[in-house]
Amino acid sequence: MRRIDLIYEKLIELYNGEGVSASDISSALGLDRANVSSDLNKLSEEGKIIKIKGKPVLFTPQEANEEESSLDKFASKNGSLFSAVEQAKAAILYPPKGMNILILGDTGVGKSMFAGLIHKYAIEMESMGKDSPFITFNCADYANNPQLLIGQIFGSKKGAYTGADSDRVGLIEKANGGILFLDEVHRLPPEGQEMFFTFMDKGTFRRLGETETERSANVLIISATTENPESTLLKTFTRRIPMIIRIPSLNERSLEERFNLICEFLREESFRLDKTIMVSVNSMKALSSYNCPNNIGQLKTDVQLACAKAYADYVSRKKKEMKINTMELPVYIRQGLYSAVEHRQLWNKLIGINNRYCIFDNDSEQVLFQEEQGEVSIYDMIDLRVHELKSRGVDSEELEKEMGRDIEEYFNNYIYSVNKKRDISNLESVIDKEVINIVQQIVSYCEEGLNRTLSEKIYYGMAVHIANSIERIRKNQKIVNPQLNTVRTEYKKEFNIALNCLKLIDRVMDISMPIDEAAFLAMFLVYDDRNVEKQDNEVKVIVVAHGASTATSMADATNKLLGANYAIGINAPIEEKPQKVINRLKTFIIQSKIESDILFLVDMGSLTTFGGELQEELGIRTKTLPLVSTLHVIEATRRAMLGYSLEEVYEETLKVNTLLEDEPVKLKDIGNKNERLAIITVCTTGEGGAVTIKNILSENLHFDKKLVEILPIMYSNNKEIERKVKELSKEYKIICIISPFKINTEIMQFGLESVLKLEDTEIIQREIDVETTYIKMGQTLEKQLKNVRGIEVLESIKNFNNTIIESLNLKISTNILIGETFHVACMIDRLKEGGAIEPFKEKEKYIKGKEDVFRTIKSNSAMLNTKYSIKISDDDICRIMSFFYEL
Repeated sequence: MRRIDLIYEKLIELYNGEGVSASDISSALGLDRANVSSDLNKLSEEGKIIKIKGKPVLFTPQEANEEESSLDKFASKNGSLFSAVEQAKAAILYPPKGMNILILGDTGVGKSMFAGLIHKYAIEMESMGKDSPFITFNCADYANNPQLLIGQIFGSKKGAYTGADSDRVGLIEKANGGILFLDEVHRLPPEGQEMFFTFMDKGTFRRLGETETERSANVLIISATTENPESTLLKTFTRRIPMIIRIPSLNERSLEERFNLICEFLREESFRLDKTIMVSVNSMKALSSYNCPNNIGQLKTDVQLACAKAYADYVSRKKKEMKINTMELPVYIRQGLYSAVEHRQLWNKLIGINNRYCIFDNDSEQVLFQEEQGEVSIYDMIDLRVHELKSRGVDSEELEKEMGRDIEEYFNNYIYSVNKKRDISNLESVIDKEVINIVQQIVSYCEEGLNRTLSEKIYYGMAVHIANSIERIRKNQKIVNPQLNTVRTEYKKEFNIALNCLKLIDRVMDISMPIDEAAFLAMFLVYDDRNVEKQDNEVKVIVVAHGASTATSMADATNKLLGANYAIGINAPIEEKPQKVINRLKTFIIQSKIESDILFLVDMGSLTTFGGELQEELGIRTKTLPLVSTLHVIEATRRAMLGYSLEEVYEETLKVNTLLEDEPVKLKDIGNKNERLAIITVCTTGEGGAVTIKNILSENLHFDKKLVEILPIMYSNNKEIERKVKELSKEYKIICIISPFKINTEIMQFGLESVLKLEDTEIIQREIDVETTYIKMGQTLEKQLKNVRGIEVLESIKNFNNTIIESLNLKISTNILIGETFHVACMIDRLKEGGAIEPFKEKEKYIKGKEDVFRTIKSNSAMLNTKYSIKISDDDICRIMSFFYEL
């Protein structure tokens, strides 16, 4: 919990009708009085508490206002909807029975949710009874059948239309005394709109098919549309709706509003799961800033999917808590981090600077925070190192030498890494502005005293270091520098300048810095004067693998994927002796004038020892990682290009091997197996590899994401993979499997390398098109066929077609497939009903010369004859032939 929230809660707890002072709260919580006073003043400025001037200054909780309505609470967190809320309130309270409302807005902006809030407000204001109904209806559901649509709304009399076998009560009658919400109202046909404006004028209506009975109902109509009402609705209809409310799209709303929406969605998920959900600050920034074209509907879905992933990791014991971290979010959401920087000050207000996680608990309406633990500072390093050396019995003199080397290495590496990776423009997002101002003064003072310009890396390094020092002092933690005397004697000028810098910090921050800190500041000045720069492309990535083109293929695929000529491939033919390979490798390194560190990625055998030998002989630093795969090369190259050190590149690439646990597969409930298509990607490299493959497929294939899913599964062993594929086959129609090795299954398979090179995407695309076509045909046939089930007969025709295509070795276009499938489905439906067989003109002449095609189709028709108790005639065989023969 943030300190300011803790202080607010303690104020409420201590309040007994009289004011509470900062000292009272400081004593109760054991916090610094100045910090407590500062936070109390902030709470007063925000209007949460009342400040009573005097000696001492007292604070009281803001007296609770009358219970806010649901719409007022909504408006307080959604400022851009303030006018919409006021319009809604006016419409509900307008005498005698309120005004009908039309809500405008893009798909997914929350029109339905807003209508629900209006209904809730009507009950709160007693404009409607507690049990008043709220009926919702989407006009698009019956848009293709106007009579049925009107019948649903107004009710229908028996026989009013085909299928109306009894009198039916309409939604207007069900909504009596409450609200009827009509979504996508522009799909309501003109006759329906006319019936509606009659009802809105008089409060009376007739069921469809009634001519004599006139009915009445007291219903407030709220309608919604994504279209321009002037072009899609009758003017006579819109004239009866005096209140038109527009809901802004998500990108029109403020970042703070979007943040509040995300918090609300996460609280809902916490309540639904009865679990605390921890969301990293960067994840909150990404969710609040990524491009979300489908508005609030998509935002809510994306939050739910992130929670589902975290919950799966929790129940499978991958994680001890439900945590959502940035790298577990889809790439398109992570892109939001790039724009989040623009809102630094607002983020500091919403989340704070030092917080690492936002915590959502179903028992709390507030967002709780977990403070950032931060990187290991030099102080922590010294504490740990001194403890380690003393436990080993190292004497004081040796300890000082050891610590001297460690501190030197720390500054050397730290300043170099700062220079490589940091962007000083981002300082304000992690460090108090007050500290940044001090650092600017210190840098100016040091430049004047040293008569030289300090580099940007010192600016950042000092800022982070001084911020840590100040925080440490405020927490009453010691600052000890074992090298104090050495620095004071060896670097007198830098040390004396650093001492004066301490006085500046003490004066501005009202704290007392120990003299040990001057030695640390002096070291920044010393190391800035040294050449700690290392050459570009610090770490070279060299792949060495057995085979005529194994290594170069992996390097080429990686370079193509990352858009850079960085990874190097050295092939080691099986027949070539190891000594010859290492000599060739050594010659390559010398001729290429490579003097930087090298990470060797090798496959097996003697290649694993090459790195050590070359390091000894050439005097370059190397590390070797065995059992290389293309995704190892991708990860290593990516890290090297970002400027990571050899140790960092090695460690991060090594992590690829630790991510071999199963990835929970999301099984979306989108219908039966015939409506669930999937591409399985088998990965040996954890989530990073899975996401890479998935992104490549998503960018280069075209498919409906509602119908086709890409499911990554992690490799454990062959039998386990085969078991998983078998299990997934029960839920999905598997289009193909992409795997670095062969799997024992009849499902079509592609190699990982060929997919990375985009060699097989055309084949995969054709399979997707065919399977997607079958799904869409199944939905249509289900409505059109009378004597057989559309979905069932489609599966039979699909098997029938596949057998013929395979037997005749054909490639069939999607258009021909559609025509032939519809033809055969309608033929079966006709024969099942006992319909007449129409003779095929010049049948014998047509068959002549095509006997093989005729026999193939006829023999496979036997399956359909048996299953549906029909007899497909030679005439019908010829008609089916006509679809295939031209191929």
